[in-house]
Amino acid sequence: MTFTQERTLAAQTRADFPILDQEIHGKPLIYLDNAASSQKPLAVLEALQYYYTHDHANVHRGVHTLSSRATDAYEGARDKVAAFVNAASRQEIVYTRNATEAINLVAYAWGNANLKPGDEVILSVMEHHSNLIPWQLLAQRTGAALKFVQLSETQEFDLKHYKSLLSGKTKLVSIVHVSNTLGCINPVEEIVRLAHQQGARVLVDACQSVPHMPIDVQAIDCDWLVASGHKMCAPTGIGFLYGKLDLLRSMPPFLGGGEMIADVFLDHATYADLPYKFEAGTPAIAEAVALGTAVDYLNGLGMNNIHAYEQELTTHLFQQLKQIPEVQIYGAQSGDRAGLAAFTTGAVHPHDLSTILDQAGIAIRAGHHCTQPLHRILKAQSTARASVYFYNTHAEIDAFIVALKEAIEFFGGIFG
Repeated sequence: MTFTQERTLAAQTRADFPILDQEIHGKPLIYLDNAASSQKPLAVLEALQYYYTHDHANVHRGVHTLSSRATDAYEGARDKVAAFVNAASRQEIVYTRNATEAINLVAYAWGNANLKPGDEVILSVMEHHSNLIPWQLLAQRTGAALKFVQLSETQEFDLKHYKSLLSGKTKLVSIVHVSNTLGCINPVEEIVRLAHQQGARVLVDACQSVPHMPIDVQAIDCDWLVASGHKMCAPTGIGFLYGKLDLLRSMPPFLGGGEMIADVFLDHATYADLPYKFEAGTPAIAEAVALGTAVDYLNGLGMNNIHAYEQELTTHLFQQLKQIPEVQIYGAQSGDRAGLAAFTTGAVHPHDLSTILDQAGIAIRAGHHCTQPLHRILKAQSTARASVYFYNTHAEIDAFIVALKEAIEFFGGIFG
């Protein structure tokens, strides 16, 4: 199937996203901020409404009809997520509020019990703050040391440097699968294989990969993987942690309260089996149900199809950006990469650029994208970032490029 023909994924799906059918400042909305958060299809919005108008009740312990229906929908969504990432068991999927909470869960439940002074944790300099700060706090609690993989000459993950950091002291490697600033797709299977040779555990931050390409946790062989629903057509407030079954069973609870218990006495308690041991309190039931609907929607399109179409869009985006002399793009600009481009435009501050583009109805991101250490390495206080999803079109990219050129010319007239 070739997506440059009439029936692109955007043509198939555009009508499913009512938020895109609006004007901003009198101009048709062009949404190019998908790396921050994706829009939601009607199927997901309707799943939320249906749950609250037909099935809402608390899950698991109720025996009445509404509770049974809510439980079936909630647990059915877990089955969908497990299949989506090819987990070996549904018990390996733990619902969390987002990927940040999932990383913190591992840092506290596994990290506190397993790290000590002299141990080492390997991260990379391109990590999102959510995959940096929890490990900084863990290092402060345990005395473990943090090591950082540097960038290659092409501003990608330096595998050679990574190999040099690995040793018998390495207890954990936590690496982003796709950089939200550089757009590089890191070689996670090789990263995991090398770490396991040293007896280290590996967590993969898959927030920017799960929505855009097929993910197989068994093929990757990671010990944990995290993702956020709001980046994959699901609502905010729901994400998930994948963890290998035996490893999750060995970890103590992260939060205490209702739902995560088996038996409670005044002076002690026993804990529920997986995954409920890590799901204390009333969960985000509607959001989890809608996450399952989002998985259905993405499966219906085909993750290979989504990735292939986004590769076309990304190629077009980079071809157009490279024609603008003032634009400096960060990260590798060829090969298999994510559908985003972080860039600067000379003297024009990214926030000013984003404001001007908003007046043209175009939504992009401006700032450090929660990667301040990386931006310091890049010698950029902040960058602008345009990011695509399957509902975007070549024509939208062309309109963005025209508006970008006009904005650069406008500011050149002021500061030139």
